[in-house]
Amino acid sequence: MAKKKSATKKSAKNGKSLVIVESPAKARTISRYLGKDFTVEASVGHVRDLPQGKKNLPEKYRNEDWADLGVNVHADFDPIYVVLPGKSKQVTALRKKLKDARQLFLATDEDREGEAISWHLVELLKPKVPCHRLVFHEITKEAIREALANPRHLNQQLVRAQETRRILDRLYGYGVSPLLWRKVRTKLSAGRVQSVAVRLIVQRERERMSFVRATYWDLLGTFVTQHGESFEASLTAVDGQRIPTGKDFDPQTGKLTADRALLNEQQAEGLLERIRGGKFNVRSLEEKPFTQKPYAPFTTSTLQQEANRKLGFTARHTMSVAQRLYENGHITYMRTDSTNLANVAVAAARELVSSEYGEDYLHAEPRVYESKVKNAQEAHEAIRPAGHPFELPSVMQKELQPDEFRLFELIWKRTVASQMANARGRRISITIQGEGCTFAVGGKVIDFPGFLRAYVEGSDDPHAELADKEKILPAVAVDELLGCEKLEAKAHTTAPRARYSEASLTAALEEKGIGRPSTYAAIIDTILNRGYAFKRANALVPTWVAFSVVNLLETHLPTLIDYEFTAQLEDDLDSISRGEADPSQYLHRFYFGNGQPGLKKQLDHKLEEIDAKKIGTIPIGTPEDGPPIVVRVGRYAPFLEQGERRATLPEELPPDELTVERAVELLAQSAKAEQPLGVCPETHKPVYLKVGRFGPYVQRGSPDDEEKPKNASLLKGMQPEDVDLQLALKLLSLPRDLGVDPKTGAPVVAQNGRFGPYIKSGDETRSLPAELSPLEITLQQALDLLAQPKKSRRGFGAKKEPLKVFDESPVTGQKIQLLDGRYGPYVTDGETNASLPKGSDVEQVTFQQALDLLADRAAKGPAVKKKKAARKKTAASKKATGKGAMKKGVAKKRSATKKTAAKTKSAGKKKG
Repeated sequence: MAKKKSATKKSAKNGKSLVIVESPAKARTISRYLGKDFTVEASVGHVRDLPQGKKNLPEKYRNEDWADLGVNVHADFDPIYVVLPGKSKQVTALRKKLKDARQLFLATDEDREGEAISWHLVELLKPKVPCHRLVFHEITKEAIREALANPRHLNQQLVRAQETRRILDRLYGYGVSPLLWRKVRTKLSAGRVQSVAVRLIVQRERERMSFVRATYWDLLGTFVTQHGESFEASLTAVDGQRIPTGKDFDPQTGKLTADRALLNEQQAEGLLERIRGGKFNVRSLEEKPFTQKPYAPFTTSTLQQEANRKLGFTARHTMSVAQRLYENGHITYMRTDSTNLANVAVAAARELVSSEYGEDYLHAEPRVYESKVKNAQEAHEAIRPAGHPFELPSVMQKELQPDEFRLFELIWKRTVASQMANARGRRISITIQGEGCTFAVGGKVIDFPGFLRAYVEGSDDPHAELADKEKILPAVAVDELLGCEKLEAKAHTTAPRARYSEASLTAALEEKGIGRPSTYAAIIDTILNRGYAFKRANALVPTWVAFSVVNLLETHLPTLIDYEFTAQLEDDLDSISRGEADPSQYLHRFYFGNGQPGLKKQLDHKLEEIDAKKIGTIPIGTPEDGPPIVVRVGRYAPFLEQGERRATLPEELPPDELTVERAVELLAQSAKAEQPLGVCPETHKPVYLKVGRFGPYVQRGSPDDEEKPKNASLLKGMQPEDVDLQLALKLLSLPRDLGVDPKTGAPVVAQNGRFGPYIKSGDETRSLPAELSPLEITLQQALDLLAQPKKSRRGFGAKKEPLKVFDESPVTGQKIQLLDGRYGPYVTDGETNASLPKGSDVEQVTFQQALDLLADRAAKGPAVKKKKAARKKTAASKKATGKGAMKKGVAKKRSATKKTAAKTKSAGKKKG
């Protein structure tokens, strides 16, 4: 026995050093810089978290009054951690690797989340060998060597800060979300930052709904100098009284708020005729020099905003691409609030300015950008190209994927431009007078482009944008006579503020001090996936469900979505990060209160107080000849209501487009749908044309009949106004029996299916081409189609090519694939399939998201028939989650119900 123990010690002593990182991609990159004495493994994200409801808790805690939270609110908010579903196998593998290791290096990311992952690994693995923390902000050979030469201990302040945020979000989410389920709709969620972001989106839409447009007119004149050069100028005043601009109108009434000369079309045309052929001269000429400094290097927030504006990337896609660039050693760490650059990075950027643009474009001395963010726990350098010297984009283009290259080039240009000289130029203003009217025009000349030669914010092509930024005016002198070549009356209509895009929402949250930029991508994802908003082009449009949720929170829990309160929460959490505040006292004050009611007190009796009908009613307006019209948010869909009249709302009709006139029109259409097109001669039942959430359809019979009414969708290209009784009956005749296939004896049927019209005979199906209608196709035409080889159609029939291929699954060892299935995109690891949430963009799905989806699906067990569900699901759940039982509150069962899984979907996981 003694010999065996000695051998074990010797083996461990002579073993390799184990390095643990988050992702397999990061592990591969680091492995290139470490020698044969190191083994690099991935934890594949977080390994432990708070349980997803009582079923994940150890048996001894399940009857506690705090069991749903997974946090003992009576014992200093002590959290109960469990191994995440699907991670037990990976934890076991890491334990096995650690047995043979002589020391352990934890090389997770340098922020709060990364520090927390390292701490959880230590708690789980309980290493008996020396344990070190490696920190680096770029994955280069020099950075890894520097980190190995200067390891540190775990930063407990960072760990406590992350844990406090996680617990706070659990208390908020698990406290408020059930109210939404009961009073608005199931599967909704509330969050400390998420709910405030939804409120911002809804408030902007309310502004747009109440906005009253105003129209005003002015003149646009084309003037010619003595040298024959022409330019345009706009009318600014008539007889000494200024012409209004958009900001002179009240957005709530459309009325002028200042004394201005408001012209209508007739007055503008009359003025035009009056001054046509008049004499004009230059009254004033003003020229002012300007300088423009370069923008600071990217932070997480500014990178997301610029990638959205310039590249059209969503916040999630930006972070996903940036994560790949970082893990493969191309850029520095992408979650940072800092605009600071390391000295070597400043030197590298300045060298590139000199070599690529010339000495004239180099700022006289190194520029230093200081971050305004006081949070000391984020990464301490801006996002920039990794290493020094920086690789040129032209060199990297062959190595990177298209989106990776575009983002890398954006980061490269911004970093290099930050060390370039100021842009210099002149702003020129010309005022023209004549016939009692004043015209004005402004110009801009860039004398020296400086940093603009490399980077123009919001533009993909600095060279083209420079030309757009300039507006060259002809040389004129004061009192110079000008010819009036052309006059044109122009109408202008005021417009409400634009809806938030992902970029502008991110900027608004950051400006208000709400949340952390590293979490914004996940928050926007949640807002879209929960159905609080949908996208129209690049804009975030709130749904009526979002209106109802915001109504509930503003009326009954106003403090929780107050902007200043939420920003103060962020400041308090930062204080904990810096060791200036006690986490337990802070959580106690938030939950139980201290002088003012805490969260628990605010939530007491809210179920009884909240009137679901009231918070789910949104006024639209009152027509001249009827009672008020409102939108009612029902349990399944929103609808219009006016007295006893009701109408379905089109699913993606933006709220600000639902005017009183549009509402009256929809109610009229609904009333018309109650009047039958006629009576079916075979069944003697009424036939209706109706409009539902998913478009127009015809219906035979009514819900009051004993037999369920038959519905049929309109074919592609059909308009509701074209549908009469005869056409409706034809649609209801589908599926049509065309006859029998003489070769097989099987009936041939024409149908209108989910993917469009098709014919079927036995097991054979063929889609109908555009020129053939299922209402008119003959048996012979159908047989001709069936005789042709079946064309494979992506997602239906032939083997599908993966939309994406990720790294190997830590559970099955097979590569994880993203596929397009018959019912939508899904991910698979060869054993488990998991559908993507509704509305997800396949281009933005990351490896970590795929792992989370598969883990959630595996934890629920396989889909089986109800009779066998209990026995099979339990067995499968145990198999999927492994043995993974931990001391100190690790759950023995890994299965999670759909309902409890939804509660913590967006909370406490590594973002991006």
